[in-house]
Amino acid sequence: MRSMDVAEVRADLLTEQEVLDDIVAALTPAQWDLATASPRWSVRDQIAHLTYFDNAAATAIADPEAFAELRDGLTAGAVDGDSSVDDLTLGAARTATPAEVLEAWRAGRRRLADAGATLGNDTRIEWYGPSMGSKSFLTARLMEVWAHGQDVIDAVGATRAATDRLRHIAQLGVITRGWSYVNRGLTPPEGHVRVELTSPSGETWTWGPEDAQATVRGPAEDFCLVVTQRRHPGDTALVAEGEIAEDWLSRAQAFAGPPTDGPAA
Repeated sequence: MRSMDVAEVRADLLTEQEVLDDIVAALTPAQWDLATASPRWSVRDQIAHLTYFDNAAATAIADPEAFAELRDGLTAGAVDGDSSVDDLTLGAARTATPAEVLEAWRAGRRRLADAGATLGNDTRIEWYGPSMGSKSFLTARLMEVWAHGQDVIDAVGATRAATDRLRHIAQLGVITRGWSYVNRGLTPPEGHVRVELTSPSGETWTWGPEDAQATVRGPAEDFCLVVTQRRHPGDTALVAEGEIAEDWLSRAQAFAGPPTDGPAA
């Protein structure tokens, strides 16, 4: 598959954000306070989470020193547990009106869009873990808005058409196979897994050698839902052949942060 440049990734990120904006802008005030699948989080919390980290990402690009202070503050707060992190990242939104929460997210997105426009393909950005290349950095933001958007969609009963923008998330899911183990203090199993996905437009996306010991096949959307831990593999049309493929899908985690488990079947 052709490699995209950072400007194309940024454009797809902006489009994915607009898709979710269209959904949440139409919600009633009561819907903003509906519980989502994420423990402790309502719809407003999901949008507030995106707002906080879009702003953090913009700061990381534009002012690395200021971002380092922001990161250190959040890391220190994390020592006191999830509730302290929620206070730091979501607190302001929990006392704001839905309109204020939405406008704050839009403002953060504008900051990130402007900062992202300055990135070159070879730029590296400091983040909460290791530094990231510019394309991976913006891909991670796209993955976040899509995944947290799924939580919102599930909570309010909305729908969202699958598009070939999922390629970014699928790619991230494939390259984080090793991370899914290392993050748990485990050694990734030896061997290759070939991934063959059917895109929303009907193309076939492939990763890994044809003679790999194991394979994962199925719809790209289902793969993305699994690697972002929004669906259990058994509740999708994915087919895993080989022990290392089945084991990977059971613990796949395409996002940074402490190891977490996806939903039960």
